[in-house]
Order: sequence, then structure tokens, then C-alpha cells
Amino acid sequence: MADMNNITDFEDILIEKYGDKGTAKRDKYDADSLAFRLGVMLKQARKDANLTQEELAERTGTKKSYISRIERGLSDIQISTFHKLIETGLGRSLNISIG
Repeated sequence: MADMNNITDFEDILIEKYGDKGTAKRDKYDADSLAFRLGVMLKQARKDANLTQEELAERTGTKKSYISRIERGLSDIQISTFHKLIETGLGRSLNISIG
């Protein structure tokens, strides 16, 4: 059984590896992490809708290669574009909250 007193908080790991929030290295990590998470969300929603990347691209007037880059977290995406992919392309609603 693991000793609960030796558990490291994920934020502590991030600080150790990438530095404090606001530093260049940490900012890059946070941006890359966000792109990855949005890509995973898009891919899952697309699969749930039984659409291929090509079909989603056609519905939204973009290219399959762009959808692929987003889903792999390799492309930054504007919120307006993400909104269009979700609402126009997938017929779903995009809800954003600040916590």
C-alpha cells in the first residue's frame, strides 16, 4: 500500500519540470497541453457522431489535414473555429466555463 504522505501534487511536478506559471517554458507546456486536450475532445465527439475527418472537414469548409492536425494537438485553434467544428460540423453545442 502506498504511503499517502509521499504523494506529489501534479502542479508540483509541473513546476519542477517546466517552471512556475508565467515562465516561457511553462507557458509553452500549458498551450501545448490545451491544444492536445481540445484535439482529444474533437476526435471523440467526431467519432461519437460517426463522421470521418474528411466528412467533418466538408461540413465545415476546411481540410481533412487541418482536422487531423487539431486532433493530434499539432495546431493551435481559435475558439471561433472550434465552435464552428463542434456546432456546424457535429451538430453539438459548445459550452465554456470559467472555474
